[in-house]
Amino acid sequence: MEQRTPHPDTWILTDGNAGNLRQARALALAMKLQAEEWSLQARAPWRQLAPRMLPGADRAFGSGFRGALARPPALAIGCGRQAGLATRLARRAGARAVQILDPRIPPGHWDVVVAPEHDGLHGQNVVHVLGSLHPVDDGWLEAARRHYTALSTLQQPRTAVLLGGDSAHAKFDQGFVDQLAERLHRRAEAEDGCLLVTASRRTPPDVAARLVARFGRRAGVVWTGPGDGANPYPGLLACADRIVCTADSVNMLSEACATRVPVFVAGIDRLGGRPRRFVDSLLGMGRVRALDEHMASFPVTPLRETARVAREVHRRLGLDSGAGDD
Repeated sequence: MEQRTPHPDTWILTDGNAGNLRQARALALAMKLQAEEWSLQARAPWRQLAPRMLPGADRAFGSGFRGALARPPALAIGCGRQAGLATRLARRAGARAVQILDPRIPPGHWDVVVAPEHDGLHGQNVVHVLGSLHPVDDGWLEAARRHYTALSTLQQPRTAVLLGGDSAHAKFDQGFVDQLAERLHRRAEAEDGCLLVTASRRTPPDVAARLVARFGRRAGVVWTGPGDGANPYPGLLACADRIVCTADSVNMLSEACATRVPVFVAGIDRLGGRPRRFVDSLLGMGRVRALDEHMASFPVTPLRETARVAREVHRRLGLDSGAGDD
C-alpha cells in the first residue's frame, strides 16, 4: 500500500491505475485540496464484488487502511470500482465521499458521484462530466511547452498521434493499423511536417513497432513504452498543431479536446457502446472530426469540464467557494 503527500483533510483512493489516479488527482487539484494518496488492492472476496460491502469489508484493504479509518479525513475522493468500496468505508467512518465513474450500484451510497455523461447514470447526487476529468488547461499546456522546448523546434505542421488499443468497445487489427499509418505518413510527406507519436498501456507492442517503422523520418518523436524514457505526452498536447487520437480512449480524447488545436478521431467505425456515445457527442458539438485524407483545420473551442465539475462538487458538499476558478 502506497501513500504520498500526507494531509489530514482529504484522501485520494484508487487502485493505482494511471487513468483512475489522474482523474482523482485532477478533481482534488481543481478543488484546491492537498491530499494523502492511497493505492489500494482489495483482497478476495471483496475484490470481486467491490464496491458492494460484504461483512468484514473494513478488512478488505489490509490493516493499514483499516487503522486509518479510525481517524477518517473530512473528504475521500475515489475513482474506479475498487476505490468505490474504500470511499464507502471512509464515508461509514465519518468522511464525506466523492466517487468518480459509474460505480454500477445505486449512487446513493456516496455523497456525490461524478459520472461520464455517456454512461447514462442518473440520481440526485450525480454530477455529469462530458468525457473524463483531467488537469489540462492553459496553465498546464504552457508549463508543458516550457518543459518540452525541443518539440517546438520540430517541423510544422506537427501532428500529435495518440494511440490506444483493444478494449471492450473497440478492436485494433492489422488492416486498421496499416491504413492509419499510410494516411498519416502520406499527409506528413505532402506537408513536409512531422509526427509526434505516443502509445498507451493498451497499445500492442507489435502495433507500436509497425507504426514506428512505417513513419520513418517523419516521426519527430516516438514513445512506445518505458523503454523509450519518460513519456513526452504533455509536450505532444502542448506543441502539436493538430491531434489525431484513436477512438477507443475516452481519457486521451478528453485531454486532446482541452487543447486549442483541431482533433481528428481515427477508427470511429470500429467503436461501439458507451465510448461511441461520447465520440458522437464530440462530433455533434463540432469539437472533433473524423480522420480523413486532408485533416483540414477548423475553429476550436477547448472542452474543459474539470473546473466546472469541481465547482459543482463544492456546491453539493456545502464547502467553501472558490474551487475550479480559471
